[in-house]
Amino acid sequence: CDIMAPALFILLWAAVIPRADLLPDKKSLLLPPTNFTVQVIGLAQVLLRWEPNPDQEPKNVELGYHVRINGPQEEDYETRNTESKRVTVLHQGFSASVQTIPWNGHSLLASDWVSAELKAPPGSPGTSVVNLTCTTNTTLNNYDPLRPFQVSLYCTWLVGKDAPEDTHYSLYYRYGSSTEECQEYRKDTLKRNIACWFPRTFISSRGSDWLAVHANGSSKRATIKPFDQLFALHAIDRINPPVNVTAEIEGTCLSIQWEKPISAFPVHCFEYEVKIYNTRKNYFQTEKMTTNTFISIIDDISKYSIQVRAAVSSVCRQMGFWSEWSQPIYVGHDDQKLSTEWFLIVLMATICFLVLIFTLICKTGHLWTRLFPPVPAPKNSIKDIFVIVKNKAGEKQWAVCGR
Repeated sequence: CDIMAPALFILLWAAVIPRADLLPDKKSLLLPPTNFTVQVIGLAQVLLRWEPNPDQEPKNVELGYHVRINGPQEEDYETRNTESKRVTVLHQGFSASVQTIPWNGHSLLASDWVSAELKAPPGSPGTSVVNLTCTTNTTLNNYDPLRPFQVSLYCTWLVGKDAPEDTHYSLYYRYGSSTEECQEYRKDTLKRNIACWFPRTFISSRGSDWLAVHANGSSKRATIKPFDQLFALHAIDRINPPVNVTAEIEGTCLSIQWEKPISAFPVHCFEYEVKIYNTRKNYFQTEKMTTNTFISIIDDISKYSIQVRAAVSSVCRQMGFWSEWSQPIYVGHDDQKLSTEWFLIVLMATICFLVLIFTLICKTGHLWTRLFPPVPAPKNSIKDIFVIVKNKAGEKQWAVCGR
């Protein structure tokens, strides 16, 4: 037993203590970046910046960085740069982490994480705007020939449930590097701003950048909490309906034509829907197409209402909403139906008129008596026969008595 105890101790020590060649080499571990910072550089926009670790060995290894956005929405990506711009809402705060990684599949292990964060801005709960919605619309620009189209922006919101009556909201938008504050507000009954109108903006309707909208506020009674929201342009763009819609009928052929909506997108970027309503049969026909013409076979005794609407197709951007329908135009006729209806109406009116006139004449001139005098009643032959028979019987009786 005395001999076996040291042997068991040696075996146990060998199992617990790992071998030196199995321990990770300090030279195989990458060092984390240094001076990692997060800086706000615009509405709903931050700049992440860091530096390579100066003590990193070996020096000739190609390094990259794994960035992780922890909040308000999680996101992971890799980059070789030492800075990164991100578009994100900031009213809930922001947190991110970064680590050093080998870029070309080297056997080196990734470093530890380093983190940085932005605290959420101050403000009383329930005071920020709610239900913030925005729409854009493209119109012709008559002021700048270099920019033939201009984009307007309209946003609405509701007052926070705990916002004081003296709350004054202000709205801003940022697109790209341009930021503007609203100058045209609509107010509620307490004169608090609840909507904003930008007739002209720096927004590009064909762009792919996020639209950032920021609403803050002020009050003498509370600190108003700000609110950020990001909008994808395709999801809020209100497309104009097609213009110059025309239609004509030749026999039983209905031909419809139109022009693309007022938009910065070219002709090939649109899809269309045509709605044809047969007023006589109360029947709708709807067709989809990518061209700006439509031909259909119809009956030639009906009247038709025609409308067209448009949407930007997925060929040019992510598809959004359909436009409103164009103003209806009417073609065709209901001559046969109308002629029959008018004939019946005129016929009934004529008959009634003649009956009325004839009745008046008959009442005033006793024309009915003159036209149809009374017929003399026939004599009562049966009664006369009875009297004659009776008289003859009496005479016969008298004659008998006289004998």
